[in-house]
Amino acid sequence: MRLLLSTTALFYSLAMTANAAETMAKDTPDDIQLLVSRLNLDSYKKSIKGLTRFGDRRQGTQRNAKAIDWIEQQLRDVGCENIERLTYHFEDKQRPTRVLSAQAEKSDDLTTPTGGPVGRNGVGPGGASVYGYRVDTSVNRDLDAQPDERIRKLNEELPVDGKREEIYCTKVGSTRPDEMYIIGAHMDGHGVNEAVNDDASGTALVLELARIFSMPDVQTERSIRFALWNNEETGLNGSTAYIEQRRHLQGIESPAGSGKFPEPRWLAMIQHDMMLWDHGAPRADGSISSTQRAEADVNIEFQSASELAEESMQLAFSFKAAADKYNTDYPATVGPHMTNTDSTPFMNIVPSISLRENERGAHTGAGWNPTWHTPLDVWSTFSDADFRLGLNAAQTTLSAISILSGAKVADD
Repeated sequence: MRLLLSTTALFYSLAMTANAAETMAKDTPDDIQLLVSRLNLDSYKKSIKGLTRFGDRRQGTQRNAKAIDWIEQQLRDVGCENIERLTYHFEDKQRPTRVLSAQAEKSDDLTTPTGGPVGRNGVGPGGASVYGYRVDTSVNRDLDAQPDERIRKLNEELPVDGKREEIYCTKVGSTRPDEMYIIGAHMDGHGVNEAVNDDASGTALVLELARIFSMPDVQTERSIRFALWNNEETGLNGSTAYIEQRRHLQGIESPAGSGKFPEPRWLAMIQHDMMLWDHGAPRADGSISSTQRAEADVNIEFQSASELAEESMQLAFSFKAAADKYNTDYPATVGPHMTNTDSTPFMNIVPSISLRENERGAHTGAGWNPTWHTPLDVWSTFSDADFRLGLNAAQTTLSAISILSGAKVADD
C-alpha cells in the first residue's frame, strides 16, 4: 500500500532541514568548505574519460572485468582502505520490452508525433506523473547504430552467464567504526556506447569522494563505504547480491574484541546514477536542446512508498540543505519518486536516496535524455556545463556526508 506522507512528517522534515542548516553554520564549516574545495572538475572528467576505454562496460564481458580492475587501481592509488570484491552468479533472463505507456500504445489520436499528448499523459516509474511530449526510451543493442568504428569494436563481445564481481572500499571511522554510510554508483552500462552518463558520471563521482575522504589529513567519526555496483542494468542484481550476502553481518565485531567491523551497521544508502544531462523536455518534433538548461538542478530522490519514507525524506532534505550551502553552480531539489536504481533494494532496510540529473520516472522515463542507453552516450556528446552538474552532485554528497559522518581536517 502506498504510504502517504503526513503533514506532520512534512513539517518535521522541514524542521530537520532547518536544523541541518543550523548545524552546518556551527559545526566546523571551514573544514567542510575545505573538503568541498578539493573537488576538481578536471579530476572528475579524467575518471570519466578513463572509464570510456572500456566501452559500455556491459556486464558479463571482458571489458566489464577490465573496468573493475581499473577501478580497483584507482582506489589503491588514492589510498582507500580495505578494498574488497564481492562475487555472485548471474544468468541473464530475457526481460519484456518496455513501452512508453498503455495509453501511448493504444491511442489512435495522439496530438504529438512523439508518443503522447500535451498535458498529463501517463504514469512513470516510481509513481511519477508524466507530462508533455514524450520520446522512445528503448535500449539500443545494434552495433551498426553506433557510427564510431572504435566504439563499435570496443563493444563487440556479448555477455556470458556466470561469475560476476563488484568492488568497494571503506573509510574506517575513528570513533564509531561500527556505523557506516554507503555511497554508491553502478559501473556497468549498455547501449553500444561509452556509458559516459549512465553511469561513468556516478562512478567517477564516487571515486572523487573516495579520493578526498582517503586523504591523510581527513578523519571521519563514522565509516563510509564507496561501492561500485555491477549488473544494475540487468535488474539491480549487484546491489541485491550485496544485501543478500552482507546484511546479516552488520555491526558484528570480528574478531571479537578487535574493534574491527567488516560490515558496520548501515545508516543510509546514497546512490548516484546519471549525473550530467538536464537539457529539458522533448520539443513537439521530438528534438531536445543540445545545451544544459538554465534551470538545471541536482535531483535528490526518495521513495514515498517505501517503509522508511519519512526517514529517507529527512535524509533527502538534509542533503538539500548541504547543497544550498555548498554547491557552486547548480541548486538541488527533492522528489519522492526514487526508482530503478541501486538504492531501491535498500529502501525498506535503511534510509535511501538517489542523486541524479532529473527525475527518473517523469523525466528520464519520458525521454528527456536522448543519450540514455543509446549510441549518443559517448564523451563527445557532453560539455563542461554537463560535467559541472555532476560535480555539483559530488559537492552535495561530499558536504552532506561530511556533516553526517563527523568529518574533520587535521591542522597542519
